[in-house]
This record gives sequence, C-alpha cells and structure tokens, in this order.
Amino acid sequence: MPARHSLVWLSADGWQRAAQTAAAGNRAALERWQSHDWPAVLRRREPDTPEEQLCLGLALPPDANGDKARIPFQAQFGDVRRITDPLALRAALPHAPPAWSRALNAFAGDCLHSGIAMRIYGSWAWQVLTQQSYLTRTSDIDLLFTPGSTEEFRRGIALLAQHAARLPLDGEVVFADGQAVAWKECWQALQGDGGQQVLVKARSTVRLVPMAALVSTLESA
Repeated sequence: MPARHSLVWLSADGWQRAAQTAAAGNRAALERWQSHDWPAVLRRREPDTPEEQLCLGLALPPDANGDKARIPFQAQFGDVRRITDPLALRAALPHAPPAWSRALNAFAGDCLHSGIAMRIYGSWAWQVLTQQSYLTRTSDIDLLFTPGSTEEFRRGIALLAQHAARLPLDGEVVFADGQAVAWKECWQALQGDGGQQVLVKARSTVRLVPMAALVSTLESA
C-alpha cells in the first residue's frame, strides 16, 4: 500500500469517474487537473473505504483571502496510471523562493552530508508540480523524513531543530507502517524523560503512542 502524501497520476477514465462522483462545484478543478496531467495526493483513508479504492485529494491555490480549498475524492486502483514518492527536497531546490534559497541550500547540504533524505509536500510541492502560485509570506516548508534507524532519526531531528531557527520547517517523521508524527512533537518528546506520548497519524487512524514505542520500531528494523 502506498504511503500518505504519495503522488498519484490517474488515467483519463479515472479522472472522469472521479469528476462524476465529486461535488458539482469541484468538477471543473478535477477536469483542469486532468487536462494538465497533474497528480493527486494520497490522503488518510476514510472509514469503510473499500480496499480496492484510494482516498485522494488536491489543493487549489489560495484565493484573495489566503484560503486554500482542498478537494477530497476517491479512485479505483485500476484507474491509477502511476504512483511515485513525494518530491525530493534536492529536486525542488531550483524552485525555492529567494527568501528561502540560501538557508534552504545550507539545510539540504547538511542533510546530504549526514546521509539524511528529506521530501516535501504541501504548498511548496503543489507550486513545483503545477507551476501555480501557492506560497505566501506565512507558508511553511512541509517535510517528510523517513529514518531507517534510531541513529538516523536522532541525526535528522537534530538537523531539523538546528535549521528551524532560520527556516519555517514543518512536517512529519514517518515510522514503520506509515505511522507519521510531527517532527516538532518528536523533538519535544526527546527532550523529556522518555515517557511522552505523541500524536500518530496512521493509514486510517489518529491516536496517541509513546515516543519510545515508535523509536523501538526503528531499533528492530
């Protein structure tokens, strides 16, 4: 099963079926996505979703008030043409806004030197993928970090905390089975006595889990 935030390209029939089942006000946006061959994003599964269906979504650029409409919909696995991981941070660097560029390149360089892979999602990813204007002065840099070991997890969290002083770094750490936790929650939990719980977003649920239990999944990987 692909992970949350994966990029999903649908077939022409898939887009047409999605438009037919979507709210009337969203059909034009879905048709535009199809015409440009832009991807949708895999989101958390809704309750009682059949196994052969994916829960997808897309976000529109912010309007004049800064509000960004999000359009949820579903598609059949058979209507999927291609699925990829979210955009790699280094691939997105040429598209970084000038205000972020210098500090972001320094962060990406430190990640490369430390063997840490970061991916992006959210507004910046949508802007890179569609070449539409999503970013505002208050936008965050949404990152995905999937560590393969406890040591890599601690190195990556330390890098995020270090560079967050100069960049609006947000996003999630992804543990085993796609369990995702805000990196800032992880950082705060690591400063405690080890008994802290963190909010975990799983494939179809949201629940509190001890930080130590998540770290143990890395130790046993």
